[in-house]
Amino acid sequence: MEENKTSGNRIADIWHKMMNLKGDKVILIIVLLLFLISFLAIFSSTPLLPSQDSRLATMRDHGVVALLGVGLMTLLYHFKIKWLKYLSQIGFIVSFVMLAMLMLKVNLGFIRTETINGATRTFSFLGMQIHAFEVVKVAMVMYLAWAMTAINEDKQARKEKRKTETLSLANWLAKKHPKLKCLKKTVWKRVIYVYIPSLIVVAMLFIGSGSSSILTFLVLVALMVIGGMPIKELALAGLVGTCCIGLMIATFYISDGKYCERAGTFINRLSIDYDMDSLEGLKGDAYYNMLDEIRQPESAKVAVHEGKLLGKGIGNSTQKYKVDNIYGDYMFSFLIEEYGLIGGIFVIFLYVSLLARSSIIASTCENEFEKYAIGGLAVLISGQAFLHILVNVDIGPMTGQTLPLISHGSSAFLVFCIAFGIILSISRQANNASHEV
Repeated sequence: MEENKTSGNRIADIWHKMMNLKGDKVILIIVLLLFLISFLAIFSSTPLLPSQDSRLATMRDHGVVALLGVGLMTLLYHFKIKWLKYLSQIGFIVSFVMLAMLMLKVNLGFIRTETINGATRTFSFLGMQIHAFEVVKVAMVMYLAWAMTAINEDKQARKEKRKTETLSLANWLAKKHPKLKCLKKTVWKRVIYVYIPSLIVVAMLFIGSGSSSILTFLVLVALMVIGGMPIKELALAGLVGTCCIGLMIATFYISDGKYCERAGTFINRLSIDYDMDSLEGLKGDAYYNMLDEIRQPESAKVAVHEGKLLGKGIGNSTQKYKVDNIYGDYMFSFLIEEYGLIGGIFVIFLYVSLLARSSIIASTCENEFEKYAIGGLAVLISGQAFLHILVNVDIGPMTGQTLPLISHGSSAFLVFCIAFGIILSISRQANNASHEV
């Protein structure tokens, strides 16, 4: 009895501490629910292996990743805005260096690039795999939040004729070199600090992954719209970006597939009809190659169809034996098969709630950086979730985008934990500010 009371008191203490957190409770509940769904789904979606220990080992590994994620969220939760803002300045540099290392296939021993399924997207760092594209997405959102805030602060300082350390490099160059005095103008600062870095990263991403490039591009454009960037400038930047992607596609065709190979993969996925009818008339290697292309998306459609309203129940999925990576790229299809349409709608509701709640928090933030950061991260998380969902229900080609904080994948899981940690940190400080008022 005493042990039960002690256990009950511990649970009550943990619950009391959670309820007294100054961060947004709705966001916290969303995170907890996504964690819970992730554990249930990964355990159930892992096909039966020769021994039960193998499945438990998978859960143990995921548990370690989840604990690391909680640790990162807790750490970032206590970060002050000024530190988040300071670190965000290097977001573009980090993104550029990581993508350049991937393109050059760097091998420094302790850190080296890895090529998986013909695509170089990950690093092996001291034995741990890091998915570079996931890091780049969050890093660029934070960088853009800083850049747009810095430009507005610089504009206001010049209007009030006072000195400012914001964008000091551009202001120093404009002062020291007469030919560069155009850098004093806000429009050129937007070009240098916002448009050019965004276009460079999107172009470099496209070389490795067309879907990640387009998702990042759309998220950054949405953030620019939130930040009040002029529509004419956005249209021009979009045109330049489209021309760059067109140039890479042209390079693929002109080089007969020797260069910009991922551009060819992107075009191929857009053109393939992921349907069994695609196999008609094919023979030999052509038949089996096409079968490999459509097997996973076709099985994902079967999973959605068989799930119906209430699903087959936990552990009763059959398509998990046919889709190699159902716990990653096709997690939503698996969830519908086991939990039905009701379960799928609940998952969608969580991501919609995240977007809605984040917009409410952003409206209470007095600092522009806070608004842009929380808005950009919410758009990124929900946007990737909806892209994953659309692919899983056969609306659009395969993209390889995971379901945030649910799909299996250590580095992607940790990166989204960082994103949620930043959101909770901003909500905590926005909550404090509103109480002080």
